[in-house]
Order: sequence, then structure tokens, then C-alpha cells
Amino acid sequence: MNQEQKIQEVLTRGVENIYPNKESFEKLLKSGKKIRLYCGFDPTAPSLHIGSAVQIRKLAQFQKLGHEVIFLIGDFTGMIGDPTDKSETRPILTREQLFKNSESYTKQAGRILDFSGENPAKIMYNSEWNDKLSFVDLIKLASNFTVQQLLVRDMFQERIKQNKPIYLHEFLYPLGQAYDSVAMDVDLEIGGNDQMFNMLCGRDLIKAVSNKEKFVLTTKLLTDPKGDKMGKTTGNMVVLDEKPNEMFGQIMSWTDGLIIPGLELCTDIPMEEINQIEQDIKEDKLNPRDAKAKLAKEIVSIHHSKKEAEQAEKEFEKVFKEKEKPADMEVYKVSESKVGIIDILFDSKLVSSKGEAKRLIEQGGVKVDDKKIEDCNQKIAIKDKMVIQAGKRKFIQIRV
Repeated sequence: MNQEQKIQEVLTRGVENIYPNKESFEKLLKSGKKIRLYCGFDPTAPSLHIGSAVQIRKLAQFQKLGHEVIFLIGDFTGMIGDPTDKSETRPILTREQLFKNSESYTKQAGRILDFSGENPAKIMYNSEWNDKLSFVDLIKLASNFTVQQLLVRDMFQERIKQNKPIYLHEFLYPLGQAYDSVAMDVDLEIGGNDQMFNMLCGRDLIKAVSNKEKFVLTTKLLTDPKGDKMGKTTGNMVVLDEKPNEMFGQIMSWTDGLIIPGLELCTDIPMEEINQIEQDIKEDKLNPRDAKAKLAKEIVSIHHSKKEAEQAEKEFEKVFKEKEKPADMEVYKVSESKVGIIDILFDSKLVSSKGEAKRLIEQGGVKVDDKKIEDCNQKIAIKDKMVIQAGKRKFIQIRV
């Protein structure tokens, strides 16, 4: 791929919009000028997820073009909590919680971005400048925005209708994110399309404070069939530190409607090939399941390794096609002779809550040594090497 093709890919692949317009930004890139750009990630969860990887991949495209890339960890803005798309006020996290959450972020991003070499991506934390702001500084920055600008946002309007509170610190989040652009003196900010408002606030602020033009590039969102984005809040995310077998299985559980968006946003497969896959599916020349397996294998290869992706594919085929149990199961040690099935499911982390365990049992999704469990209150007589299955993909082996 030559330079012109790389520029066209960075401008089009997975891109929802470019502000103020694509034409002027394309002209800038073709001029040969090296720009500084960033994307911010608030560490409100212990792992990045597949939606975050869409933006990281876009950063990597710019890095390969020789531009200066900043991977920004929002250890300050994360304490406020982004109100975007939130019908309730987010809980305030401590700096310690945020720091602990972010410990693995650079390792996960390093699967895609290069943090070493001739043009390394820089890691920055926005507490570096935001912690230094005085109350006077805050008033001066806030004078560049109006209350009306913030109140028009959909989630705030919905809360007003439902008589739910809007706290003052939530108004300050867009300001905090906007100031990142000023502090780092960037030429471009990248983010998901749901971040458009916050990023445009940064464009307005750097224009007012520094009289500088900042471009904004929004990426398409990886959404489920209901239109909900796959992320932390909706609970349908695929986290980047997920084990290869589980990651493969989660992607295979996606609906067919996510195959083509997933290939475009989450892989390096050329668009010409993706377009052909889409056409072949429409013409019944390709089974969607095979296309999805290709997607799953590509994603696992990126975030783990090609070898682990191949092993995950074999394991998936073994468990689902051949109806065999996985060769490598998690071991859960039990000392009691009888244990309630819900306690086993929850304590072994096969489920995230006892409520989920109950629902799974009621839906017929729990088996002990291939026998379906129908009673939520049932106590299981423990035997060494017995196998507990939760849903289609999760297994543990009991050891006494």
C-alpha cells in the first residue's frame, strides 16, 4: 500500500465523520506536515474493550504515516465520569481506583500501537495539567461555554423529563476533555461517534484559547442489533484481556449483522476482501458462520497470537460442533461434600452474580456432568473431576 492509499484508508475506513470537513483535513495530510493527534481512554474499568480497539487501530494508522500519536489515559476526567449516553449520574471513582484499572491499558494497546521504535506513541495522563488548574483558571475556561450548549444534550434532556438530577460536575466533563486538546496542543482528536460533542468542545476551546484549528475524526461504533454500542455500560463488551478461547466464543455468539462491521472496524483485512465477503454472504456463496469464524480468528490473533487463535478455533469446533468438552478447563477446588449449585456458579466465577446464576438455571443453561439442573436450590453432591457447565461456552472441573 503506497502513501496515497494509506491516507485514503485513514480517512475512510471505519470513519463516521471528519470536522470541519474531510477535504481540508485530506489537504493537510497530503501536504506532508506531521501532525500531533490523540485519543483519550478513561480507566473506569480494569480492561479496555473491543470498542476501544477501534480507536486504537485508527491511531496506529496515523502512526504508520509518521504522525505523532498520544495515547491519553484520563486519570483526571475518569474521576468525573463521562455523562455521554448516561441516564443516571456515574459514581465518582478515586484516583487509586483509576490508576489500578489503567495498569494493563498500555500492554493491551501495545498489541496494536508501537510504544517503542523510531516513532513511538506517547503515553500521557491528563491529571498532569488538570491537577494544576486553579479555580480562577476553571472560571476562565468555563466562560467559553454556555449552559444552553450543555443542556441540549439528549441524556440531560431525558433526565429533566424524568425529574432526575444533573450534577454540576457532569457539566464540567466536556470542559475537562476539551482542555486536554489545549494542554497537549494537538491538531487532531479521534474518538467514537458518541464522543462527537465532547470532541467538538475541544475544537471550540482550542480555537478560543490558542486560535488554532483542531480537526475531529469520529469513528463508527460497533453496535449490537438493538443499536446499543458494545461497551462497559451496556455489558455486552468483549474485553481485550479476555482469554483466547472465551474471546473466540464471544465473537462467535455475535449476530450475523455484526460480521461486516466487525471485519471493517476490528481487523486488518483489506476492504476489497471484506466487500467480497459481504457479497458472497448475500448471494449464499458463503455461510455467515464461516465468515464469523474468520472474524473471531482475526481478532484473537491481533489481541493474543496467531497460534492461540488457531487453538481457540479448534477448541470451539470441538466443543460446539463435535459436542465435546474443552481439553483445558478451569479447576475449582471444593472441600465440602455438598454445595448449592448457585454458590458453585457464583464462587467459581462462571457467572457474575447469583441473579444471573438463577436465570441461567431457569433457562436450562446449567449442567452437572451433562445432566441439566432445573432446581435453583439444589445442592450438588461433590465428586472429584465432575464438570459444571454454564451456558454454551463456560466449563469448570471440580477437584476435591
